[in-house]
Amino acid sequence: MSASMPELASDCIILTGPTASGKTALGIRLARRLNADILSADSVAVYRGLNIGSAKPTLQEQAESPHHLLDLVDPATPFTASDWLLAAHKVIQDCRNRGRRILVVGGTPLYLRCLRDGLDDFAPVNPSLRHNLTHELNRLGPEELHNKLAQSRPDLAATIHPNDSKRIIRALEIAETAGPDHKRSWTLANNQEKRLFPCPILVIDHPRIILNSRINQRVEAMFESGIVEETEAAEKQYGIGTTAAQAAGYKESLAYIRGEINKQEAISKTKQRTRQLAKRQRTWFRSFSDAVWLSA
Repeated sequence: MSASMPELASDCIILTGPTASGKTALGIRLARRLNADILSADSVAVYRGLNIGSAKPTLQEQAESPHHLLDLVDPATPFTASDWLLAAHKVIQDCRNRGRRILVVGGTPLYLRCLRDGLDDFAPVNPSLRHNLTHELNRLGPEELHNKLAQSRPDLAATIHPNDSKRIIRALEIAETAGPDHKRSWTLANNQEKRLFPCPILVIDHPRIILNSRINQRVEAMFESGIVEETEAAEKQYGIGTTAAQAAGYKESLAYIRGEINKQEAISKTKQRTRQLAKRQRTWFRSFSDAVWLSA
């Protein structure tokens, strides 16, 4: 599938930052001031029923400014960066037709990179292959799958942490589906001369100790607000697929529901994984050389 790239200009701004940095609240204030629609760039908020763990804007917050790209698919449905880019393209064109500015708010770096630089001929998801790779992951562990990837596609393996199960599986899908000559299925169309995103990127930043404190508070609030019950309800109503089940808070809630860990362990593990996520996000954001960092 080939995802064409929207030509973004001065009518679009990105507001991003690590998880728990305060993107939603600031985004709503900016959207009101700019007369803009908010386009969500969050890989968990695309799933219906996963509201607490994704810190999805509340209905009241959504009423303050129009929001898009929330609740797109059931949690059991695979949803790729290419899928998101195609959906984003439609929303952007609609906003422009209505004379609205676009404020992209979210912390999924791959979505932002795709929106900025495009994504060439991304290999489609093969449900059977993904099932087999997931089974292999559960049996052997991520490091063994990373070694397997390194044997066939060392260029992809070099870009992925050995414990990043989600990206390892996706890279193996690309390697096995597209073959060794399909490098641009994974790499982005990063041609500076053809860059289609001249508008500013704003990154909310906090000192690490403050961000970690905000993360801990958010995770505790998630469990107090009923993320375990939300996970049970989503599993019953929709089913929760491999991708959604890896999201911080939902993975731990599922483990708690299955009796694999107790609730305090679920909370502790969620805090740890969320801090790790924030660290990876900040690393990604530094790759946007022209980003404007907002010290909070």
